[in-house]
Amino acid sequence: MKIKIEMKANAMMKSKKKTNARKTIISVGGLLVALIIPMLACSEKPPKNIILMISDGCGYNHFDAASLFEKGQPGTQVYESFPVQLAVCTASLSTPGYDAEKIWSDFDAVREKPTDSAASATAFATGHHTLNGRLAVDADGNPLLTILEHAETLNKSTGLVTTVPFCHATPAGFASHVDARSDYGQIAQQMLQTGAVDVLMGAGHPDYGSAGEKLQQPNPVHFGDAVLWEAVKAGQAGGDSDGDGAADAWTMIDSLADWQSLAEGPTPKRLFGLAPVATTLQQDRPGDTLVPPFGVELIKNVPSLRHMTRVALNVLDNNPNGFFMLIEGGAVDWASHSNQMGRLIEEQIDFNRAVEAVVAWIDSTSSWSETLLIITADHETGYLTGPGSGRATETGIEAKWNSLQNNGASVMPGHEWHSNSHTNSLVPLFAKGRGSETLRRKLVGEDPVRGPYVTNAGVGQALFELWKSKPAAD
Repeated sequence: MKIKIEMKANAMMKSKKKTNARKTIISVGGLLVALIIPMLACSEKPPKNIILMISDGCGYNHFDAASLFEKGQPGTQVYESFPVQLAVCTASLSTPGYDAEKIWSDFDAVREKPTDSAASATAFATGHHTLNGRLAVDADGNPLLTILEHAETLNKSTGLVTTVPFCHATPAGFASHVDARSDYGQIAQQMLQTGAVDVLMGAGHPDYGSAGEKLQQPNPVHFGDAVLWEAVKAGQAGGDSDGDGAADAWTMIDSLADWQSLAEGPTPKRLFGLAPVATTLQQDRPGDTLVPPFGVELIKNVPSLRHMTRVALNVLDNNPNGFFMLIEGGAVDWASHSNQMGRLIEEQIDFNRAVEAVVAWIDSTSSWSETLLIITADHETGYLTGPGSGRATETGIEAKWNSLQNNGASVMPGHEWHSNSHTNSLVPLFAKGRGSETLRRKLVGEDPVRGPYVTNAGVGQALFELWKSKPAAD
């Protein structure tokens, strides 16, 4: 995939002379880094655990929106002090790629043929780019090894946690291989019956609606049909997850009390946590979606992403070989599609609390010398900006992007939405722990506003390399 970037003199850059000198320094420095870091990586001990946290649909302004509402200022989250901070290009094989010059001169450019969650999840999971809508398969439909599957070959445990249906694109990209992300039946079959995931948590409960209400008739849409759903409930689904020839059935939980009881102490071998809601933990609940965050009462008896994360860690850290875990704040994307600033902030705050739970676990139970934590997004949704952004003249020659308006803590920031879909904007990445510097080896360019950036596939490639494996050429 070609990623265009030309450092052109404009209001956001230095003079041409200084830029050329800087390029020379970067080139020389880049050469030294390219020579030195691989040698260090070869001799360094790999991380025992890798935790990848994705806030789905979350761009730079989405991250700031939650901090402005919660703290009254940006840059206040625990991950915003992490030593590795980069931008991520989210382009897929279905997009035009990333052209920084065009992006920052044409306000509409990022809306052209954006990526989707399936293609981006595949890139993170496999180190390969693919077409929109595909999960862990290449452009020809051939299966691609995922980092989760690779972790299993290393006798590590694995987990997938999300705030949206368990079989949605982001978690599915790590544990299924299908041509269409909408094929929930096939995805669920692979995740629950033939895969080897140890912990799987999310929404999509057949017995409940979006408000957490009990349905008169089950709706097993996310299981494909009632057969798989009944097998899961009966403890007869799971297959042989560890290769010992014996079936490893799922233990299923579906109430807040279950999550609270499993946050500490003994845990089952395999855990399927199905929140008692149909779509999202909280974002899709009834009520006025335009009110400020938490203006509508939250659904009771539903775990938060923090609850899920704590339980998943308690299960996975039983393995002395370590684990891989994906944690997704999936409904940030849902709120942004609907331009719901209040619910976006709710979802991002929930994601931030889950990050804090992971950091607390690393500090108390693991260590930064054995665990790698990456915080990022799969793409931006909603084209969120501050007020007054857009085309500055009738001819559209000049474009401007304003920051969110800080109205103080507990007040929604001033903002504008410019889309109800995805964009190809760069998204942030924060990393800390064993192997985090390896991500710098994957730099492909420098954006005049966001700085140095990697691709989502580059992040996936770094994960494989840290665990002593390299995906085939993209």
